[in-house]
Order: sequence, then structure tokens, then C-alpha cells
Amino acid sequence: MPVSMDTRERQRLDCDLVVIGGGAAGVTAATIAARNGLSVIIVERHGFCGGGAVAGHSGTICGLYEASDNPENGPIPAVFGFAGEFVSRMEDRGGLGEPVRYGKTFTRVHDPIVWREVSDDLLSEAGVTVIYHAVATEVLMEGDRIEGVHVWTKEGPLDIRAKRTIDASGDADLVAMAGLPSFIGDNGRVQNPTMIFRLQGVDVAAFRAAYGEDTIMPPEVSEMIVTANQSGDYALPRAKIWLFPTTRPGELLCNCTRIVGADGRELNPLFWRDFSEAETQGRRQAREYARFFRDHLTGCETSFVNDMAVQVGVRQTRQVEGVTKLMNADVTGGTKFGDGIARSPWPIELHAGAKPKVEWLLNDVYEIPYGCFVPQRGENLLVAGRCLSAEHEAVASARVTAQCFSYGHAIGHAATISVKDGIAPRDISGADIRAILNRENAHLDG
Repeated sequence: MPVSMDTRERQRLDCDLVVIGGGAAGVTAATIAARNGLSVIIVERHGFCGGGAVAGHSGTICGLYEASDNPENGPIPAVFGFAGEFVSRMEDRGGLGEPVRYGKTFTRVHDPIVWREVSDDLLSEAGVTVIYHAVATEVLMEGDRIEGVHVWTKEGPLDIRAKRTIDASGDADLVAMAGLPSFIGDNGRVQNPTMIFRLQGVDVAAFRAAYGEDTIMPPEVSEMIVTANQSGDYALPRAKIWLFPTTRPGELLCNCTRIVGADGRELNPLFWRDFSEAETQGRRQAREYARFFRDHLTGCETSFVNDMAVQVGVRQTRQVEGVTKLMNADVTGGTKFGDGIARSPWPIELHAGAKPKVEWLLNDVYEIPYGCFVPQRGENLLVAGRCLSAEHEAVASARVTAQCFSYGHAIGHAATISVKDGIAPRDISGADIRAILNRENAHLDG
């Protein structure tokens, strides 16, 4: 009978806080906690930070601006705090485009290389210990308390003992490892992943003249895709597509694939077979759309694929079952909470079924309460990012990048208070966190 083993020496590190995941939420939480005096370690499986925005190539910072029926009047900022600091740093390096139309609101296209560098600088300046190319494989527990994580590295196994732990994995990985309550999508169905790519060699001026300023392509483009499919010459599973001019000359960011399994169901990246199938399907689809653009779209006649996501963009997998759950009706109704620690104007943007569903919240924001990031059971653990406790359609809004910065901002402070004052995360007042965020220009109260 084979015996599981690793003969390499197991190292140990000790810290106040360990953060698993270097996406927008993880970087922010680690930076905030370290700025407030905690010893912090962040563990990231890639060789760079950015999460879905960089590895998944989402390429935009969504959720910064209000939506309205009069977007021609210009963008109305709605999210501030750490998100604003990150935006400013990106702007200073030329890594962030001006706001561009996305239906009834606006978004901003970023340079993923600059994003990596800004993240590196934030973590370095704050004194965070960064461990790249490492994966958490187990949680270290004593009773119902998380005492840290077991991490795999090329050098060998590593035990990180921490007073508090933040699961910023995007997939609630630590929650699952600890056996804490969680759930997956809508009775197990999740939103489609997408393979996002960049198209170079585009005459952007001609492209915009033909199709307008809105990055959601007009109906005539959708009709062209339908006709192309009917001809039998192309296989383009999604007709409603989004194309964004980027910060680089002659380039479009292309969000257009719709990846489903060979059996027609939504693929769930939690499952290794599904994740692998999504990658190969995504690359095939990206090439097919690029061929269609070159053959049929004005300005794209000599275009070519110059970059593709490191992995498919993952919109939804596993959510923590939190002390509080953000409900679909909270999003559509613009609900405010006394312990709201983040705000969002972003629509429900649901990628499931034959075409994306977008349900707008106009001239308003909703708030996300602190309890969405505190597990129902288990101590010493907080979550940050898109694995928050939220219903299926609510996640389709609450998952986007600007809000993940806000979550990290709040949860970094919560971890600091928990360590310094010896308070369990579930006993911290969300209203107190809100007050701290407002002192740091989050403008949650206007």
C-alpha cells in the first residue's frame, strides 16, 4: 500500500495575520493590517498579485461609478477609500484608462503589468512578507479555532501560525478545508467562466466610429454574430459581447466568450475536470472570436491576439455561509445597513444561460454588511473578496473589483482590531469598522 510522504523539512513561520490570496481584497487587507502594525504574511499561488483582475484578465475596474439613464452626462464616482488610493497609483504610472461607457454606467480599463507593480509596492511599503508560488493545502486547527495554514512551496512544506487568518482565495478554500458552512451558487449552478483576451493591431478610431463609445457592442454586432453562426463558418456561442479600448495603442480588451461544458452545463472551476475543460474551450473560443473580428469588424482587419488570460476568468464558485447574507433584493432595492462596510452601484451582471443578464440599480448604491465576511462557525477566520456570503444574483453584482478593494479595506481593519484588542471577529461592531473607513475617506455616509 503506497504511503503519502514528503521527506523535506517542514518550516514554521509565525505572524499576527496570514492572508491567503493576492487579489484586490487580499492585497488591500494585508496592506491595511500591516500599516496598522500587524506582522502580515500573504500567500499567492501565482508569481504576482491581482487575482481575477490580472490572472483572469478581467482588465477593468468595475463598480466605481453610479449607473443612470443619462450616462452621457459623465461618470458619477460612488466608491472611495482604498479603491481610490489604488486608482491614483495606477493613474500615476499610466496604467489606467479614462472612464469608458458600459451601458448605463462606466468602467476603467487597466494595464495588468502596472497592476502587478502597484501591488508589489503597496505590500513592500507596508512591510508585508509575500510568498509567491505557494498554495495553502490545509488549515491548522485547534477545536473550532483556525490557528494558521499549511502551505506547499517548491522548497518544501511550510506551517504558518497566525493569530488571525483571512480567506481571500476567491473560492472560500480555507472555509471548505475547515469544514465550515458554505454553499455553491444557485443550488450548485454557478456563473459561466470567460476566457478574456487582447487584440492588437486595431484601428481604434475606425472601430469607435463604426460602433460607438459604449463598450457593450451595439445590436448590429450581435446580429452579425448570429448571422455568422448560421452560415456554419463560425462557432461563436455568445452574441452580446463587450470590447474595450485599452491603455495601449491599437488594442482591444475582449470579453466575449461563453464557456460551457460539452454536455451544455455551466462549468464549475472548483472541479478539476471542469476547470481544465474551461481552459481549453476558452482558448479555442478566443481564437474563433478573433478570426471573426478580423473578418467582419471595422478597424480589426489586420488584428491579432497578443495576450490571453493566465486562466479563465472565474465569476463564482463557493461562498461562505456568513453571520449575515447579502440578498438579491438588497442589491435591486439599494438596501443600506448600519454595519455596512462597503457600497456598490454595480448592476446584477449574471453570466448564466444563453446570454448575460444585466439588471441596473439607477442613481443609487446598496451596502454590504460586515457580517457577510464573518463565518457562521469557526473562530479567528475572516473572508474577503467574492467568496462573501451572498445569494446567487447578489454575487453577480458584489463580486467586482472596486468592491473587493472595499472589502479588503474593512477586513484588514477588522483583523487589526481582533488581534490588538483580543476580540473575536464575530464580536467586532461593523458600525465601528464603518466609522474607521469613513475617517479614511471611504465616504460611506456621503
